[in-house]
Amino acid sequence: MSLSKRREMVDPDHKSLSKSAQCMLLSLPRSSYYYQPKGISSQDLRIMELMDRMYQEDPTRGSRRYQRDLRLADIHVSRDKIRRLMKVMRIKTIYCKPRTTVIDPATYKYPYLLRGLQIESSNQVWQIDISYIPLAKGFMYLVAIIDVHSRFIVGWDISNTMTANWVVETLKKAIRAHGSPQIINSDQGVQFTSGEYIDYIKSLKTVSISMDGKGRATDNAFIERFFRTIKHDKIYLHMPENGQELYRLCKDFITFYNTRRGHSSIEGQPPVKMYQKAA
Repeated sequence: MSLSKRREMVDPDHKSLSKSAQCMLLSLPRSSYYYQPKGISSQDLRIMELMDRMYQEDPTRGSRRYQRDLRLADIHVSRDKIRRLMKVMRIKTIYCKPRTTVIDPATYKYPYLLRGLQIESSNQVWQIDISYIPLAKGFMYLVAIIDVHSRFIVGWDISNTMTANWVVETLKKAIRAHGSPQIINSDQGVQFTSGEYIDYIKSLKTVSISMDGKGRATDNAFIERFFRTIKHDKIYLHMPENGQELYRLCKDFITFYNTRRGHSSIEGQPPVKMYQKAA
């Protein structure tokens, strides 16, 4: 059972079992249930929240432009610090660069497979990614998996760390619920290039691995657009206090997004109808 499912099963109002006892029975580390983000100063958290909003406005910003735009908000920080915060937030600057080097296909094992591909059915292509999520007094990460054809969110979870195991367990849960896709596309982050992630997808036999090019966050555009939507339509409007509140907000919004929110790109239908229709 996934960490998020076990976390959800803890009943804080249980009459005979304490929360600690429930965590023990569920093999759930109490730190995962009681987690309150800490370790980063309130000033840095404010800077990160501003940078996250800036990223949603313009993902082409690099450290130099973040420094300039933060200065306009009367926040003066070094580029080294901005780079460090970008790494913590997993911000991927989009940029164009000349194709001056031809990549050796023998060493570049997982090319981008979606260019020019006609995506005509559900479970043909999934995109997976991780996004920084600000809290009132900290931050966490959201991993989500979208079916490109229908825009249906087939899997998601939150965590205070970005481990490969967390990503793989979320992917396993999605595949158990919806079956395997033909292609899974991700960026080249360490979680998606880890042996644990690669070995799991290879074990599926029928699934191909696709990865974005460096600096090409637009290659994973559908899941990036979902992250922008959930932040603007839910997270920023109801800044969660802690991980439990964030989980509830994400669960409510993703249920709404999948089942009731119409999308112009899929004939105004909610994703679940397109997903079931094409599955």
